[in-house]
Amino acid sequence: MTVAGPLAHAGHGAAGPTWFPLFPVALLAVGYVLAAVRDPRGWDHRRTASWLVGCALLAVAVGPLAQLPDNPSGHMAQHLLLGMLAPLGLVLAAPVTLLLRVAPPPVRRAVGRLLRARPLHLLAHPFTAALLTTGGLALVLLTPLYAAAERQPVLHHAVHLHYLAAGYLFAWSLAGPDPAPRRPGLAVRIGALLVASAGHAALAKYLYAQAETLPPGLTDRDPEAFRSAAQLMYYGGDLAELLLAAALFATWYHSRRPRPTPSPLIKRFASPEGDSLTQTP
Repeated sequence: MTVAGPLAHAGHGAAGPTWFPLFPVALLAVGYVLAAVRDPRGWDHRRTASWLVGCALLAVAVGPLAQLPDNPSGHMAQHLLLGMLAPLGLVLAAPVTLLLRVAPPPVRRAVGRLLRARPLHLLAHPFTAALLTTGGLALVLLTPLYAAAERQPVLHHAVHLHYLAAGYLFAWSLAGPDPAPRRPGLAVRIGALLVASAGHAALAKYLYAQAETLPPGLTDRDPEAFRSAAQLMYYGGDLAELLLAAALFATWYHSRRPRPTPSPLIKRFASPEGDSLTQTP
């Protein structure tokens, strides 16, 4: 259970068309498919399927689940999709690699500069990404942020965006097939996953034990409903975590298998094992 705050559903009743959040999800899906079709060497259909599954999970999270009545367990399901499961599907689709294969040279150079930027090196370290995910979780549970987001739709959407971005960053730092800046070895990545898991589990248990007072600032709390949400967070997070661990080992195993020399384009941005970046000529 590694990604996002479980109760980042605040402000779910924000004003505006209920279909509007689905629009950027549709753009992501269509844009990826069009890029895959443009790849002159042919793009792996399994990557495309992974991206579409991730987008479908996002659509469920921001569409039907966002319209449910105020129920902590329903919003917990939204969290699991938005912050943990959807990012894994998106990461395994290798969108950066696809972009490097179909984009014009100026875009590829810009992507290369971004991937070599020092701030990204820090953010993309597995322990930094783990801190962002579990730290965001603690911020929601242990401060009045949850209650404030209930009253401020803009804050609500910002919290959701943070969780999606943090979830993507964490999955990418551990198991992403895309080029990553100075990705550490398997032991470090496993350690980050275990640390994030322990922090997430501890917070889930704390929420269950302190459901009478957490999250702070609420005026109409239902302790039993929050205990049920904490249980869903705990066990649903375990499932998402197992999937992430499986992806981590699968990516690592694939990187150790003998394979043909990568194309010159990809070699310009990543080492043969995809674990570190090289300088672009």
